[in-house]
Amino acid sequence: MGKSKVLIVGGTGYIGRRIVRASLAHGHETYIVQRPELGLQIEKLQILLSFKKLGAHLIQASFSDHGSLVDAVKQVDVVISAVSGVHFRSHSILLQLKLIEAIKEAGNVKRFLPSEFGLDPARMGHALEPGRVTFDDKMTVRKAIEEANIPYTYISANLFAGYFAGSLSQMGSFVPPRDKVHLFGDGNLKAVFMDEDNVATYTIKAIDDSRTLNKTLYLRPPENILSQRELIGIWEKLIGKELDKTYISAEEFLTTLKGLDYKLQVGIGHFYHIFYEGCLTDFEIGEEGEEASELYPEVNYIRMDEYLKIYV
Repeated sequence: MGKSKVLIVGGTGYIGRRIVRASLAHGHETYIVQRPELGLQIEKLQILLSFKKLGAHLIQASFSDHGSLVDAVKQVDVVISAVSGVHFRSHSILLQLKLIEAIKEAGNVKRFLPSEFGLDPARMGHALEPGRVTFDDKMTVRKAIEEANIPYTYISANLFAGYFAGSLSQMGSFVPPRDKVHLFGDGNLKAVFMDEDNVATYTIKAIDDSRTLNKTLYLRPPENILSQRELIGIWEKLIGKELDKTYISAEEFLTTLKGLDYKLQVGIGHFYHIFYEGCLTDFEIGEEGEEASELYPEVNYIRMDEYLKIYV
């Protein structure tokens, strides 16, 4: 069997553009939706044109034009959605319901990967308001996929390093502090930090793999399972300096959270489950899932000591 033809929706976004590059690098005939709603966003247009130069095909389609989505889907074997689910950008998760209708009508897609790439929403039914909207919307999409009998793979990529490792998981910054650092609780609960290019690589490797069909692929490479305290220790070693540490109790965190803008509450509320509950590592992967680094040991994933060197 040849490599699948891949359609990527959201190919100019934070994770989407990395998935495009990974798809091309792994030899897949790669198609990217070019939405007319792009308007005057010239940076996104230039990203699309740069991919076209690399061999990707651009397909005009819109969520407001069902026929165009069906036509786009009919040209490929696999559809990967990377539409934004981040509230301080644009929360577009439920737009995928229109994409699902197109996939259902087209009838030819052998695998659909919806926009998840974070915490496993199936394990977040207890999440705090208002942040639970992210997980509720993703579960609405999952329900539609499964009711339509569309073959799927869900990607649980845990924490993007650009958001959580570079900042040492500090709120309000994406660069590591050099003097003072805040820890959530005692800082000892484990999380999983992923280089975004590795996320894209694992995603593309999964699309033609029968082992990931109708399963969740968890990205939990063992050397990137770290506590916040361990992550800070890596940074301290790199800069040869110990940081002053302030510990934030769960009560203090929740009090601060309530005073924030709604969009910030949605995103930062997830910190509570990650760093005070340890929701990323407090379970064993069962028969419903697979772990990426075990399936694809040939991927030399980026460890966080290597990742943080660029910030020194």
